[in-house]
Amino acid sequence: MTGQPPGVIGIGQTKYSKARTDVSIPGLVREAASRALDDAGLDWGDIDALVMGKAPDIFEGVMQPELFLADALGANGKPMLRVHTAGSVGCSTANVATDAVKGGRFKRVLAVAWEKQAEGNAQWGLGGGRSGSMGAGGIFAPWVRAYISRSGAPEHIGWQVAVKDRLNAVKNPYAHLKLPDITIEKVRDSMMLWDPIHFLESCPSSDGACAMIVADHETAKTHSSAAWVLATSMRSELGQFPGRDTVRPQAGVDCSAALYEDAGITNPREQIDVAELYVPFSWYEPMWLEGHDLADPGEGWKMTDSGATEITGSFPVNPSGGVLSSNPIGASGMIRFVEAALQVQGKAGEHQVEGAQVALGHAYGAMAQYFAMAVLASSPSPF
Repeated sequence: MTGQPPGVIGIGQTKYSKARTDVSIPGLVREAASRALDDAGLDWGDIDALVMGKAPDIFEGVMQPELFLADALGANGKPMLRVHTAGSVGCSTANVATDAVKGGRFKRVLAVAWEKQAEGNAQWGLGGGRSGSMGAGGIFAPWVRAYISRSGAPEHIGWQVAVKDRLNAVKNPYAHLKLPDITIEKVRDSMMLWDPIHFLESCPSSDGACAMIVADHETAKTHSSAAWVLATSMRSELGQFPGRDTVRPQAGVDCSAALYEDAGITNPREQIDVAELYVPFSWYEPMWLEGHDLADPGEGWKMTDSGATEITGSFPVNPSGGVLSSNPIGASGMIRFVEAALQVQGKAGEHQVEGAQVALGHAYGAMAQYFAMAVLASSPSPF
């Protein structure tokens, strides 16, 4: 990205519950979009274009949902683009909206991402094709085991992340799953789903939507608390090929390297104050700390073990509770983006990280092959 950064000026989330049977899919997305408009002090007519993202259509069985949701999102007569990059799609959608503004064609773009798993069967959708009905956990578990073997990490690290993120979620009014009485022992003793991933180390299924409004630099300057998007990055690779490093995928390494360069970051561990990482299974916290050069190889689990990734630690990770606590798949990546934005705006409420000025949003998808990342800041020139 070049030139003056755009800014996020409006954010809206739905309040997750186990099943939003009280609202339709159009109602769900409009609820989030309306909240984003209210947050920005705008109306539907102020939006120039829309970008919508969700995970595979097969999850709800509604093909090309962007078409039937156009009315609900005020998109009649306006450009509307659909984004799909598997589980990373929410952050990819936010990045595409940012680029649409950055390109100079639009002043204000509304981005919406969602999933309504109560009206579909996500496990069936995830279990097709080469995964042989194993689902996401069945794919990732061997790679988690490979990380443990490679790094020498002790088994309690996954339990520790699960407890941290679930306790953080208690402070977040939009978190789906809240377990205030969770303990290391409860995680350890919970059912083994895919060795070494226990039930309480795994993400839930959620219904929910997330929306954000990105404005060009001049427009964002008129808002007192814009979250400035310093840089975005997306990279992908094939899900399977000979010699692929599934523990530290090259696409993830390349994605973060490009992001840091564009944002002017030379020491990410020191220059980033808080990170919202896409952690659907608890072991992916240390894996992505290493995979995105926030920790040296073999050192990610030591960051977790030391308490550095706690909300009061030196490098807080997922103060919102993360994907382990809210997972409407199509929206989960955008939630990472907007939670990072809320941190630098100082609007994260009880899960606010004190003094956060620069934040990282991150998502990955499919067989850890799609990556989308963003750096947001409280000012256009924080470095």
